[in-house]
Amino acid sequence: MSKTRWFSVSAGLSPRRRLILGVFSFLLPLLIWSVVSYVPFVWHPKVLITNPGDVDYLQVDMYVDKAVFEDELNNMHTEGKLAPQGIPANPIYLPGPFQVAKAFYTAFTTPPQQQDGRWLYESLWHSVKLIFWAFLLSSVIGVPLGIVCGAYRPISRLIEPFVEFFRYLPAPAFGALAVAILGIYDGPKIAIIVIGTLFQQILIIANTTRKLDYTLLEAAMTLGTTPFKLLTRVVIPGVLPDLYRDQRILLGWAWTYLIVAELIGTSSGITWFITQQARYQHFDNVYAAIMMIGILGLGMDLLLARLGRRLFPWDPSQNKN
Repeated sequence: MSKTRWFSVSAGLSPRRRLILGVFSFLLPLLIWSVVSYVPFVWHPKVLITNPGDVDYLQVDMYVDKAVFEDELNNMHTEGKLAPQGIPANPIYLPGPFQVAKAFYTAFTTPPQQQDGRWLYESLWHSVKLIFWAFLLSSVIGVPLGIVCGAYRPISRLIEPFVEFFRYLPAPAFGALAVAILGIYDGPKIAIIVIGTLFQQILIIANTTRKLDYTLLEAAMTLGTTPFKLLTRVVIPGVLPDLYRDQRILLGWAWTYLIVAELIGTSSGITWFITQQARYQHFDNVYAAIMMIGILGLGMDLLLARLGRRLFPWDPSQNKN
């Protein structure tokens, strides 16, 4: 009976079980990461030097391959010299959870080490502003076009063929053109995010609009409603819950295009922070910044999901997540 409640198709879950599964959703990857990081026999292809011995090129805190370390160890024993010492370790680009957690904390409490560096929150806030303006602009254009394309077939046939063509063009390909037209600051970055989300948005919202129950339209037309009122009083209210859910998904796409967009023009934003930290091999900071993006994105989505349940209480799908 318990299995049925937990694993039945489309079965509802109690708030407690939803919480438990949500927590385990994060604990399982964290457990795997911890095992790979802290259990020596799982992977650990490197050796972290703790004492270089008489090997000239080795230094403390240096990473070397196990095979190289074994060769030097044998050579020193053969020559009767002081052998190097080290501990099994993963490559520098795979820090452990504790290192990343520490970097996550210090990123908000310790000034940047580089002269041209920025605080993590400064870079993140700059990226959030880019996402806000780009997605707002994309939605102002894409939502109305998507609704009218889904509601009126002549408009659909006029607009959607070109949109279908354009959505296959990679947004980053317009980077040089965007810089030439909009300059080197935030303009081209916003343009890339808009190009990457607008055309997908039009098609997704048009498809959502077409799924509206046709009997609602028939009933409204039978009662003699005008075309304008049919659109504003029936179509738009009818698709709002699904449209809202589409926007939540598309917002995630905007974050994906942000990483590409911020490589264009001036050095700013969370992508620049990640690139700078990787250049100096501070990979714990890299992971901390990437996780900050995930935490912020998940937090925004959970907030929007909760808001959606309040805005559309009549929609049963809002309570299934």
